[in-house]
Amino acid sequence: MVIKYDFSNKARATSTDYLADLIKKTGAKRILEVGGGANPTFPLTFVKQHGLEYTVLDISADELGKAPGDYVKVCADITSKQLDLPGRYDLIFSKMLAEHVEDGETFHRNVYRLLSANGRAFHFFPTLFAPPFVLNRLLPEQWAEKLVNILQSGREREGRYAKFPAYYSWCRGPVPSQIKRFEALGYRVSEYIGFFGHDGYYTKLPAVLKIHQMFSGWLVRHPVPFLCSFAFVLLQKDECDQARICNV
Repeated sequence: MVIKYDFSNKARATSTDYLADLIKKTGAKRILEVGGGANPTFPLTFVKQHGLEYTVLDISADELGKAPGDYVKVCADITSKQLDLPGRYDLIFSKMLAEHVEDGETFHRNVYRLLSANGRAFHFFPTLFAPPFVLNRLLPEQWAEKLVNILQSGREREGRYAKFPAYYSWCRGPVPSQIKRFEALGYRVSEYIGFFGHDGYYTKLPAVLKIHQMFSGWLVRHPVPFLCSFAFVLLQKDECDQARICNV
């Protein structure tokens, strides 16, 4: 297992390249993006160039309807205990979706079921206990939505980057308890990257932003996993451990 730390601006800047490199390195062909909705990660040109069977799954038909029509789309709840899609996938991934799932265990259990033998799962998500996300979790959704609209423009519900309720179930940095949770489901944790900082919430507060950036720099040099703001986690389905997993 590789555990690393970096600044949060690297997370958004590198997540798509990370996935593209993973697809090329592993030769994954059957790919499922969970929560892609209005904004699938890979353009159709990339899908066709690499001969991918690329499916976008989202719980919202409205969000899927905002995406270009040529994608293979599935409207379904990734946390449904009755979820059963045809076939199995070499790679299942999500970006900024896991925090919106109320039941993290069922989410990751279902992803495990949908993976092919030795298939991989990748998730990019914000984490507790970064202060903005703690506040987002504690505030009533109506208040949280208004606050985000003040601090970040372009997050209106009818737009392509709408804000949705967040629960942060199983959304933690590379802390031992979180790693054990994944392993208990049968995953092998290949890589866990914790990112520090959440600059985007302070762009209208320059004095606060400067202090925040200084503290984030200190955390990158002296990591405290519980204080991560975002994380990448790369998981692999461990068939050798399947016999000890209950109800999988």
